[in-house]
Amino acid sequence: MISKPDKNIARKRRHARVRKKVFGTAERPRLNVFRSNQHIYAQLIDDTKGVTLVSASTVDKELKGQFENGGNINAAQKVGELVAKRALEKGYKSVVFDRGGYLYHGRIQALADAAREAGLEF
Repeated sequence: MISKPDKNIARKRRHARVRKKVFGTAERPRLNVFRSNQHIYAQLIDDTKGVTLVSASTVDKELKGQFENGGNINAAQKVGELVAKRALEKGYKSVVFDRGGYLYHGRIQALADAAREAGLEF
């Protein structure tokens, strides 16, 4: 019996394909998203230096304890707002969105929409 590849392997392949083209600079960093079943993480990355400039997640002190489950759409919206707020404080207004190989739907879309509404441009 041939087993089909699991979803995470397919996601990693999609992510590698997207990363060939999506590149963050100091002026326009990459907004990377990672989601697990329990949490969601977002960070702005400068790929030229290989450093994380800003990050936010459901395990941050500001957001921890606000939700019973950090892996839902409400949590993703809060993380999107928080990462946008922190990015604007550090002077980053324009970003390149990297969905991390996930489909642009559900939590990923909620995080992106919340970040846009909070002032990020991508």
